[in-house]
Amino acid sequence: MRLFFILLLTVLTTSLRLSAQNLLPPIHNYKIFEYRADSKNWGLSTNEAGELFAANNSGLLHYNGEKWHLYKLPDNTTIRSVAHINDRIYTGSYEEFGYWVKNTYGVLEYTSLTHLIKDHTFTNEEFWQIMPYGDDVLFRSFNGIYLLRDNEVKVIAPDFVINYISGYRDKIVVAAGHNRLYELVDDKLEPLKEYKLFSDKIIVGMAEIEEGLLVGTRRNGCFILNDRGVSPFKTLIDDQLSQHQLNQILPISESMIAFGTIKNGIYLYDKNKKSSQKVNRQVGLQNNTVLSMTQYQDQLWVGLDNGIDRIQLNYPLTYYTDYTGAVGTVYDLAVYKNILYMASNTGMYYFKDDVLHFVEGSQGHVWDLNITDGDLFCGHNTGTYKVEENTFEKISDISGGYQIVKVPESDASFVQGTYIGLSKYEKDDSGNWVVTPITGINKPAKYLCFEDAHTLWVAHPYKGLYRLVLNDSYDQVVDKIEFTKENIPTNYNVKVFNIRNQIALDIEGVWHRYDPILKKIKLFDEFQAYNHKNLVYHDDSSFWFIDNEGVKKVLFSDLKEVNYILDDLQLQKRLTPEAEKIVKLNDSTYSFTLNDGFGKLDISEFRHHFENFELQQPKLVSFKAKGSTYPLDKDTFEIPYKLASDITVNIASPALLDATYYYDLSGPIDQEAYLENGQINFQNLPYGNYELNVFSVGIDNERSKANILFFEIAPPWYLSKVSFVLYIVAFIVALFLLRRYNRSKIEKRHLELKTKFIKDQEERLAKKEKEKLEKEIKKKQKELARITMSMAEKNKVILELKEMLLVNKSQFTNQKRFGSFIKKLDNSINDDEDWKHFEVNFKELHEDFFENLLKMYPKLTPKDLKLCAYLKMNLTSKEIAPLMAISNRGVEIHRYRLRKKLGIDSSQNLSNFLIKFN
Repeated sequence: MRLFFILLLTVLTTSLRLSAQNLLPPIHNYKIFEYRADSKNWGLSTNEAGELFAANNSGLLHYNGEKWHLYKLPDNTTIRSVAHINDRIYTGSYEEFGYWVKNTYGVLEYTSLTHLIKDHTFTNEEFWQIMPYGDDVLFRSFNGIYLLRDNEVKVIAPDFVINYISGYRDKIVVAAGHNRLYELVDDKLEPLKEYKLFSDKIIVGMAEIEEGLLVGTRRNGCFILNDRGVSPFKTLIDDQLSQHQLNQILPISESMIAFGTIKNGIYLYDKNKKSSQKVNRQVGLQNNTVLSMTQYQDQLWVGLDNGIDRIQLNYPLTYYTDYTGAVGTVYDLAVYKNILYMASNTGMYYFKDDVLHFVEGSQGHVWDLNITDGDLFCGHNTGTYKVEENTFEKISDISGGYQIVKVPESDASFVQGTYIGLSKYEKDDSGNWVVTPITGINKPAKYLCFEDAHTLWVAHPYKGLYRLVLNDSYDQVVDKIEFTKENIPTNYNVKVFNIRNQIALDIEGVWHRYDPILKKIKLFDEFQAYNHKNLVYHDDSSFWFIDNEGVKKVLFSDLKEVNYILDDLQLQKRLTPEAEKIVKLNDSTYSFTLNDGFGKLDISEFRHHFENFELQQPKLVSFKAKGSTYPLDKDTFEIPYKLASDITVNIASPALLDATYYYDLSGPIDQEAYLENGQINFQNLPYGNYELNVFSVGIDNERSKANILFFEIAPPWYLSKVSFVLYIVAFIVALFLLRRYNRSKIEKRHLELKTKFIKDQEERLAKKEKEKLEKEIKKKQKELARITMSMAEKNKVILELKEMLLVNKSQFTNQKRFGSFIKKLDNSINDDEDWKHFEVNFKELHEDFFENLLKMYPKLTPKDLKLCAYLKMNLTSKEIAPLMAISNRGVEIHRYRLRKKLGIDSSQNLSNFLIKFN
């Protein structure tokens, strides 16, 4: 058992002594799942804008700075080489080579060149290298060199293997398989002087540098070829290059050369400083096998056996990254006696002689490092320790040591916040630290800040804010004010600072300050621009904030004119969560605590770098409206209204890393916004003409030159020009029809009025006629009645006279004369002239009465007709009797007979029947 513990202790001690790495620039990994192609990337090339093209097993990979796209060859073969030359992207594959160009939609299209080869048969060749040669283009396979010139391809096929070709002083140097170098002269390979140094060596790469042509071999180091001959190119990394098999050479500056290896990543060698940096999987590369490299400005692109990486060269921000996970999350840093110390959640570490050491006994969570009165204090989960290189001496058993602050106007007194309250630190006469708990407060105290010599502000890690007054010996709280929701907006997540002799408070992201005169907390007006930004470091002239909303951008300000935004995506992702901290190492150097190491920034280099950095104008990648893609060569994009509900504009600044954009849309409606990616989307824009200005955004919100796009959304069909023409035609037709309708209406009205007038006239005339007729009828009725009455009276008188005569007949002597007289009387009664006169007047009133009556009742006699006429006049039997010269009884009998002839029963009035009969 004892042996087991000894072995375990040995393993732990060994694992905590980590080999150091140099501070390295940011390394950005592009993994297979991001670019969605095969793992192997045989060749890389960039164009003038910084777009990347990769020769991948699956095809040609294109990265525009925002999105990846894979283009496959017609036969889906592996692409082994790629080169951007004169706006073309040339690629080489198995028995195939050609070029790609962008069409008007921004999509790459392929054109094969192998049909230009005459009288030649491929022999299982793959093209591994492409390079320009004047106006020509060279394609290299192991079997030969194919020269593209004036739209023809000439084949240079020696009887030996060709390993590599390189430009050197306007010449083409060829490395052959049997350890010789050749020069391409007049389309032929002419051997250079045979150099014994290359015997039994495999040449894997060549590149022109200041000293001459740098020739690299797989296991035997590098050589320089120049006018003086061939000589070894000695470096400090010769053994590493031989051991790990050199595979790629790329000069990246006048002094810096990148060497890519098969087994151990990249060596960045500075031939002037005779120094190197190793960039391999241990420090951030995805893979140690480097298949290809290319450079664009300060970016080194690396094609790996498993992925693509981009290294930011000459970047003012560098990183130490613990890829083993042993260090853990870093919470604080301090430079003490020229040694860098790190506090992490696993313990405490320090660098010495480029080796990272673990401070023995410091296992556990370390919160703070404080240099106090010439000593380095470590605030640990288990207490507070004094650190001296590899010694870890506990000076306080109070757990959870947080911040230590100096008491104003005192050279030897300090106060520390802990898990359970406050502690006082002082040195005794022997120079030893004496720690005394401060009574009167027993709550965790993370943030401390003195207002004056005895007034101390304390903020709880989560909830609580206090203003304490300490006694003269600083070991007791004599007065305590606890701020609650009655005094401040909230007592959660409060941080307290002394900023230029003012007590400043970050309360849930909003800045406040304490007014000592009013004795109240109010808004800090001068700091409102920094709301929702955590203050992580400050002194009299430097203020560092971290945005706590969304992306954690780092802001540097002097509160006057200088403002820098450190918009580094890797830094933002790696900042220590909820415990971001920036430490000033010297006048211009700052460090950032990270969740897997730390970052280092030289603010002077940062200013110089970005003051001389020109932001790239964003490029238009695609313009789409509801899925329809538009050609990019348009001055104005014309969009039908039905497609305008969803417009997508894709832009990119490939020269920038993790670019930020800003757009400003003006037109029928205005919009503006910042973008973290290159996609702008507009929904349901109204029709009209728009101008879209797109910018790349740098530090201090600096903007690039605008890329200006114009587009026009056509009005809906019912508001189009054709529709307006139709509307005008329809309006004219409507006016015509309306006029015609109105005219018709007027004419109709006129006709109606005319008809009404005529009708009224006719009615008036008819009325007059009727009135006249009625008068005439009344007159005739009166006349008829008069005639009838006259006849009746006459007959009555005659009948009375006759009766008187008949009574006195005996008195007449002359009976004959008497009889003649009686006869005359009878003739007077039955005078036809009277009847005719009556009949004429009757017919004028009752036209066709007799004719119609006879038609229906042909058996009627003239006497019956007379009775009918008298009854129609509504005469009574008494009135009829004289007219017919019969008695009343005779009239009744006649009426009875007439009723029978007419077929009228006794229930029906005979006079009414005849009155109604027409």
